[in-house]
Amino acid sequence: MGRKTLSAALLATTMLTVVGCSGGGTPNANETAVAPLNPDGVSGTIKVLTNRTDLVQNGTMKKYAAEFNKTYPEVKVEFEAITDYEGEVKIRMNTENYGDVLLIPSAVAKGDYPKFFAPLGSTATMKETYRFTDKTDVDGRTYGIATFGTANGFVYNKTLWKKAGISDWPATPREFLDDLKTVKEKTGATPYYTNFKDGWPLSSPWTNSVGSVSCDSQASDKLAATDKPWAEGSDLNVIDTLLHDIVHGNLSEKDPSTTNWEASKTLLAKGEVGSMLLGSWAITQMQDAAKKAGENPDDIGFMPFPYQTDGRFCATLVSDYQMAVNIHSDHKQAARAWIDWFTEKSGYTAREGAVSALKSASLPNTLQSYVDNDVKLVERSEAETAEVNAIDNASEIGLSKQDYRQKLVDIARGAQDGSLQGYFDELDKRWAEAARTAGS
Repeated sequence: MGRKTLSAALLATTMLTVVGCSGGGTPNANETAVAPLNPDGVSGTIKVLTNRTDLVQNGTMKKYAAEFNKTYPEVKVEFEAITDYEGEVKIRMNTENYGDVLLIPSAVAKGDYPKFFAPLGSTATMKETYRFTDKTDVDGRTYGIATFGTANGFVYNKTLWKKAGISDWPATPREFLDDLKTVKEKTGATPYYTNFKDGWPLSSPWTNSVGSVSCDSQASDKLAATDKPWAEGSDLNVIDTLLHDIVHGNLSEKDPSTTNWEASKTLLAKGEVGSMLLGSWAITQMQDAAKKAGENPDDIGFMPFPYQTDGRFCATLVSDYQMAVNIHSDHKQAARAWIDWFTEKSGYTAREGAVSALKSASLPNTLQSYVDNDVKLVERSEAETAEVNAIDNASEIGLSKQDYRQKLVDIARGAQDGSLQGYFDELDKRWAEAARTAGS
């Protein structure tokens, strides 16, 4: 085992130990962080941890706090923006000092939520108002409310595609590949950009498409009950085959090792890149890049995964980070007041072009093309996420990590030996073996 691999393994072990601890016990584990009935009776200073360093640095979060104080004048809101959010927060959770309001780190096992977070209410009641409650449901209680939801699809440059003579969305993977070839031949642009070097664009956006192909809200949950997730016709098979074929067909950047996420926004905005698979959260970022580059932000489009069920496109709707209340907080009511206000009154999701956690909220303007074309949004179930993650971790595949798809890209471009089917067979074997181990 090389030094780099050993260090990573030791780090992973350390993180698991940290997150597995109790964080100083579970005081008042049954105390619900209730929504305050009277704003006048809510007071205290609360610290809100966030991964949005940009919004703290540019003063946006401070403006939100000022608006919040018009309703809750006796609550002082302090923000702490953390660049390495996952890495720092899961270490802090070995203590009691991890903010009053925080985003639940992905490393925290779902079954451990009651050790770290105050329940926000019964899931049976919460789900009537909020989307994505099953993601933080433990024994019938909800421990987090989503900052927002995101629909999956391809961000693309509409003007570039029109220049290539393409006006309709591709309805099959084959049509999508043909369209990419046309974009390359008629415009000279790079049809697709993998963002291979940054890595994460090869993980979550592609895995979040599970359910878009089958149009099944339970598609991700069903991974816990199959020995062959990459069997022919399955969501993962269709999704990963498309990525392989894009790269194998020389329809992506020439040298994946030199990609750059920030630069890719400008490349797409200027029509030098045709498309990227991302969540709908990325639309506003691409539009902002267009403005900065002197391009038209209306050039940025969003299309669903190229697959139809019963003649209709489907797109998964998944939760982003979930806001939670630290179980050790001395100001749980003030913390809950912030979460409720931020979710219901701040206008954050609309400004970000995201889908609100509130079921009553309309879809953002960024998804108007989905509304106009009757794309079915499939809210992906998270009921079996813990079991799926257990199998995934035991298999060391990493559905939400970049490594396995980076290998897929390397196989597709000839940088590693192997074939697509051979790789799928290997992944299925590892998954099946892990499923037996995780279930024992």
